[in-house]
Amino acid sequence: MAARILHRLRHALAGEGGREERVRGGCEAEDFPESSELEDDTEGLSTRLSGTLSFTSHEEEEEEEEEGAGEELGEPPQAMGAAAGAEDGEWGPAAERAGGSLLTRQLQELWRKSRGSLAPQRLLFEVTSASVVSERSSKYVLYTIYLIRSGRFDKAPAAIARRYSDFEQLNRRLRCRFGCDMAGITFPRKRLRRNFTAETIAKRSRAFEQFLSHLHSIAEIRRSPEFLEFFFLQDLQAAQRLTCTGMYREALATWANAYRLQDRLGVCGSGRFLLTLAGLAVCHQELDELGEAHGCCEQALQLLEAQGSHPLLGPFLQAHVHLAWKVGKDKRRSEARLQDLREAGPPLQQQPTLKECLIKEPLE
Repeated sequence: MAARILHRLRHALAGEGGREERVRGGCEAEDFPESSELEDDTEGLSTRLSGTLSFTSHEEEEEEEEEGAGEELGEPPQAMGAAAGAEDGEWGPAAERAGGSLLTRQLQELWRKSRGSLAPQRLLFEVTSASVVSERSSKYVLYTIYLIRSGRFDKAPAAIARRYSDFEQLNRRLRCRFGCDMAGITFPRKRLRRNFTAETIAKRSRAFEQFLSHLHSIAEIRRSPEFLEFFFLQDLQAAQRLTCTGMYREALATWANAYRLQDRLGVCGSGRFLLTLAGLAVCHQELDELGEAHGCCEQALQLLEAQGSHPLLGPFLQAHVHLAWKVGKDKRRSEARLQDLREAGPPLQQQPTLKECLIKEPLE
């Protein structure tokens, strides 16, 4: 078959000598005009691909096709299509289709390379609702903000509800500490009138989204306690109060939202996060959801794996041993770590339980 293809190729080239001379006369650019078009399109590639030239949905299929072709021939699928067209003698239309496929493939390759150089926003802030709240002596607007991870679907959203004064306090604290970084960040100013009109609320909602997004784009600010506690400190305080009063079902929902907020913000190794896991474990245990409580203890012990000592290590180990015995899970590793703690420190009988640690922890 290869010999037949080579023979036909030689025959076609010999019969089109005039055409070859025309190509030498300066028509190469007309045969493959896409080369210059690709060079011009490199800078605005992301804009073009967001419209009609989007290949995102077919990316996995194309990668599978390329892998299969590479195993047999080491060539892209488009080359196989051109060879099949040559065997059937369809040089004109097949060549045009191959050229179009080549353009598509080159655009896809450029998109994949440029995608790694772009810095997509990993966390989005969206004001989903705003409500006017009237109290005895005050009236304010409460904004509900969702934290959304781009490119991922979250079954349970992480949400906060904040008023203008909360945003203003965050802005003031950050400007005191990060004056240079905050110089280029705008904040919606106060108004003496028309604070509760739909137009003002809509403008402020958009301004708060941009404000939080800008703050999150600066590494020093998004790691600061001022920025992080703006999102989850209120939930932690409310969950602690509910746990102390025995309202475990309500407390569980609040602890869970604090968990999601810290997860979205990427602070799942902090002391606040360990306290959140303690709150979840206690509430699950009080509600007789022992499997869930055991899972929270396991996650906390994984985070504490590299730490020789921590105020919550002993309480988590004791809770894990107790829960593992209840649900029929292996508890030997936790018992061994408990034994090491007994030999290295004070008697465990003098240490507080997980619930006692949770209630006594100051959250300010």
